[in-house]
Amino acid sequence: MDTFLFVISAIFINNIVLVQYLGACPFMGTSKSTDVALGMGGAVIFVLVMATAITWPVHVYALAPNGLEYLQTIAFILIIASLVQFVEMFLRKVIPPLYKSLGLFLPLITTNCAVLGVAIMVQRNEYGFGKSLLYALASGVGFTVALVILSAIRERLDVAPVPQAFRGVPIALIMAGAMSLAFFAFQGMGA
Repeated sequence: MDTFLFVISAIFINNIVLVQYLGACPFMGTSKSTDVALGMGGAVIFVLVMATAITWPVHVYALAPNGLEYLQTIAFILIIASLVQFVEMFLRKVIPPLYKSLGLFLPLITTNCAVLGVAIMVQRNEYGFGKSLLYALASGVGFTVALVILSAIRERLDVAPVPQAFRGVPIALIMAGAMSLAFFAFQGMGA
């Protein structure tokens, strides 16, 4: 039961993008189409889990024992950047339409603070390796859920009678804010 609550907490109660406000750039940029949102969500889940799987042992077995915790951010960014390059090459070869549709936002996963945030949070919370991977996976699922919900709303709003001044990004920001408020309602469940 504790594991279930841990996963639900990472997905809904402490959603990485709507509650902790990490990863807003790819969240807003790739939420115009549900297909692109699913592709970006999958890429973020993969990078989150792989980055956590690599950064956790680097911190625990290399940085912390040698008193080099101050290098954590730099080391983690290098690891994340390498992983994103791998994902980019893989998508370019295997799924070219998804690679094209993600465009500029795929390399932006490198600077996606959600990926770095999760890698640092598992260290700050002193999770074990398995729990760290589970948190990374659940956080990625939470990011994807929020991204797909916003993309579905934006697809509907494209055909809705929205006033001209609110079309495009303004209404997307309003919807993201409303979603964030809705996800904050889950905070009472964590108590």
